Amino acid sequence: MSIDLPIRKIIHVDMDAFYASVEQLDNPELKGKPIAVGGSSKRGVVSAASYEARKFGVRSAMSGTQAKRNCPDLIFVRPRFDRYHEISKKIRRIFHDYTDLVEPLSLDEAYLDVTENKKGNPSATLIAKEIRERIFNELGLTASAGISINKFVAKVASDYNKPNGQKTVNPEDVLDFLEQLDIRKFYGVGKVTAEKMYQLGIFTGKDLKSKSLDYLNDAFGKSGSYYYHVVRGIHNSEVKPNRTRKSLAAERTFNENLSSEIFMLQKLDQIAEEVSKRLKKGKVAGKTVTLKIKYSDFTLQTRSKTMPYFLSDKPLLLEVAKNLLFQEKLNNSVRLLGISLSNLNTESEKVKAKDTKEKSVSVQLKFEF
Repeated sequence: MSIDLPIRKIIHVDMDAFYASVEQLDNPELKGKPIAVGGSSKRGVVSAASYEARKFGVRSAMSGTQAKRNCPDLIFVRPRFDRYHEISKKIRRIFHDYTDLVEPLSLDEAYLDVTENKKGNPSATLIAKEIRERIFNELGLTASAGISINKFVAKVASDYNKPNGQKTVNPEDVLDFLEQLDIRKFYGVGKVTAEKMYQLGIFTGKDLKSKSLDYLNDAFGKSGSYYYHVVRGIHNSEVKPNRTRKSLAAERTFNENLSSEIFMLQKLDQIAEEVSKRLKKGKVAGKTVTLKIKYSDFTLQTRSKTMPYFLSDKPLLLEVAKNLLFQEKLNNSVRLLGISLSNLNTESEKVKAKDTKEKSVSVQLKFEF
């Protein structure tokens, strides 16, 4: 079977251990040493880890206590988000020297559509190489890149030769590349989903491809269609320079577990204040309020309520959050609370994506990558 895809030249650039690398750049004494950004307090969580620390199993979102247990020589560094934002802006300026079709995913990664580019260079592979060289020469940091026909394959490929490497998956190689890929490498397949796929005998892209659309929809719900199409190289999402924000949130991890609802309400007041500030700064409002609760045993619970109107003011946010808190009995003492607002008014401005349909594959072999 052949794929008839809109052939684009997409680059996914991903900075290598960005926060940690910035800290090592600014403080040469940290170079070559295992460092973790954040996580130093008793209740702290690692925001980023250097590659030297990753060798010991230190990962982002890991508790500082566990990270130190894994790597006794680990050095904790306080995060400096203003500095990361500053460097991120410089990286994006480099991207825009090549194309205006840049879609940032975070401070340290972005998609670039270079099908038509400002340099008139027909090779996306050479453009990615030049961008990585410029980031290193101008900023002293390394980046990895994936290059292919769509965002999904490019993102998967960017992780292939990390750190400080790149991989191109040419149009004619896409299907073989995806079939041989470990299912854990598929973007959108997390730890829980991977375990479920293992139980169903799905270990590689080839195994996934052998399953019918109905089978995957039954097993994975709405995500089934996504898995069915991406393993066939079908992912028609365009690079969107102005990504529509889908939600806005704030949360707090507490130094001591909270068991008193009075103390929780005080914290919710602060969190609602922060969310409201961010909403007003972004000039957005939303309808769906979600309360996030992480208990002392690290189990996570969310409670949501959708209002019939858009809201952004703190009093309304706080009132809904309070109702959600008292909606049912808490399972344990609480170590984290968060409030998020989704179903934003920005989403009404989105252009509806075209329906994704399976098509036969005819690859343009002369399309230079």
